[in-house]
Amino acid sequence: MHYISITLQLPLELNDIMVAHLSAGGYEGFEEQVGGTLVAFIPAADFDRAALEAILAPYNLTYEASTIEPTNWNALWESNFEPVLVDDFCGIRADFHETLAGKVKYEILITPKMSFGTGHHATTASMIRLMRDIDFSGKQVFDFGTGTGILAILAEQLAAAKVDAIDNDEWAVNNTMENIANNNAVKTKVWQADNLDHVEPGYDIILANINRHILLQFMPRLQQLLRAGGKLLLSGILSEDESLILASAVENQFNFECKVMKDNWLAMQFEKK
Repeated sequence: MHYISITLQLPLELNDIMVAHLSAGGYEGFEEQVGGTLVAFIPAADFDRAALEAILAPYNLTYEASTIEPTNWNALWESNFEPVLVDDFCGIRADFHETLAGKVKYEILITPKMSFGTGHHATTASMIRLMRDIDFSGKQVFDFGTGTGILAILAEQLAAAKVDAIDNDEWAVNNTMENIANNNAVKTKVWQADNLDHVEPGYDIILANINRHILLQFMPRLQQLLRAGGKLLLSGILSEDESLILASAVENQFNFECKVMKDNWLAMQFEKK
C-alpha cells in the first residue's frame, strides 16, 4: 500500500486543530517536527486534493505532497514508535520496548502498523479511560472497528468472558490476529466485515472508536445488538460533533452517562434504556 505524505508549516496553536480535521478526513498518521512542521499520512487511494485544500483554506495554509513507499513508511513508523501510557492504568508497547510492568496495571503488546492505531491517538486513550471505570467481569463485548485490537485485548484483560471484534480492512484484521496471539487473548475473536448484518445481539458492552459518519449510520443497529442496561462507548468524535452524536443516541434509546475529551476529540459513554 502506497501512502501520500502531506507537509504543512503552521503555527503551534493550530497543530491539534489540524490533526483533528485531517484525522476526520482519513489521514492516519502524524509526525510533528521542529520549526512548526506537521507531516500527515494518508493511503494514496484515499487522497483527495480538493478535500485537503478545503480543510486548509480557512487557515490560509499551503502544503507539499509526496509518495511514501510502503517499506520505507513501515521502517519510519516503527523507528518512531514509543510506548503509550494511559495514566497508571494501561500501557501499550512493541516487542522491541522494555516491559512496562510496575508502571501500569495492564500491558498490551502490539506490532506497530501505520494504518490502524497504536494507542497514540487521543481517541484510543480516551476510550481506555472510559473502560477503566466499567466492570467487564464476565461480560460479552463487541469491538466495532477494532483497528489493531487494542480495546478488544484490554477488554479481555479486564476479565470479559467473550470479546468479538470486526474491521472492514483485511490488513487490520490480520494485524489484530497477530496482536491477539502476542497477548494470549484466547477469548477474543476477530473477523473482517463492513457491516453488522451477521452480528448476533446480546452484548453487554459495545466499543466503537471509528468516526462520526459510521457511528451515526450504525447507531440503530448498535442499539439492537446491546442488551438493556448495556454500555455503549463511542469515540472518533470531534468536539463540534457532540450534539449530533448525542441526538442520535437519545433517539435510539440511549442515556448519556459521561464523556472524556482530549485534543478536541471526544469519547462518550451511554447506557441502553
